[in-house]
Amino acid sequence: MMIPEYTHEPVMREEVLAWLVKDGNENGVYVDGTIGGAGHASAILERTKANLIGIDCDKEALAAAEKRLTAFGSRKVLIQANFSDLSLVLKELRIEKVDGVILDLGVSSYQLDAAHRGFSFSRPAPLDMRMDQTMKVRAYDIVNHFTQQELEKIIRSYGEEKMAARIAKAILRTRQISPIETTTALADLVACVMPENMKHQKIHPATRTFQALRIAVNRELDCIIPGIQGAVDALNVGGRLAVISFHSLEDRLVKNAFRDLASACTCPKDFPFCVCRKKTVLNILTRKAVTPSCEETQRNPRARSAKLRVAERK
Repeated sequence: MMIPEYTHEPVMREEVLAWLVKDGNENGVYVDGTIGGAGHASAILERTKANLIGIDCDKEALAAAEKRLTAFGSRKVLIQANFSDLSLVLKELRIEKVDGVILDLGVSSYQLDAAHRGFSFSRPAPLDMRMDQTMKVRAYDIVNHFTQQELEKIIRSYGEEKMAARIAKAILRTRQISPIETTTALADLVACVMPENMKHQKIHPATRTFQALRIAVNRELDCIIPGIQGAVDALNVGGRLAVISFHSLEDRLVKNAFRDLASACTCPKDFPFCVCRKKTVLNILTRKAVTPSCEETQRNPRARSAKLRVAERK
């Protein structure tokens, strides 16, 4: 099977750089918690004199980032880890504080285009979907071993799929005859059980199911809050956190986390004095999410759903 070169066009590269790097912090330390193909990381290193820590759970992504950032020598350090473990990574590197963190959530273009990774149903491939290839649970394991109720919950909750019950029932019925082993087999199964009016929409009928399985395999939503909290704890006063999300479930978590960290006392209004002792630790800089320009979405259609939110450490 032909393995494509690792390529990934970073979403809102210029916007991220403008929001993340403050005047006066050009010599600081920055973290790209989802370095991927190093699109955002290379911009930071090219435009500043800063040092950068790049984190990714995908070994292939780190290899591509190392190749792209070779010219920057010791100004960059690359670590294989999940961004939710950012605090542990910095502790091991003996770095107490940083000046900025970028988190680009979701799946990369390379992962979608690399058939052997099993993220896409455009070509037949094993049902894998693991960003970190050392993880034990694959999409295959979920599809072929989870209960009907568990499958329905995953597809409904993570894929926001109205036909989740019908799809889960069809998966169970099919796997009782033989295992569902490939991406195209699963996509065809989902398409077959969809109502006729849902078979001819703009997106493939299996898109939401595949999104749900990918999120479940990689525990993507579980990583967001610890990742944000770790980033905020690591920021110097005035340091900034930029997060790009690609679907409503991610964006809702990011928005609510920012709002919670930017709010002060949570005691009931009728309390005579504060007992929660909660302090405001963030200033939200983007009251509304920043979205890609029309030019960018025309050039890179996968950027359409991207939303950028930025906050500053108090």
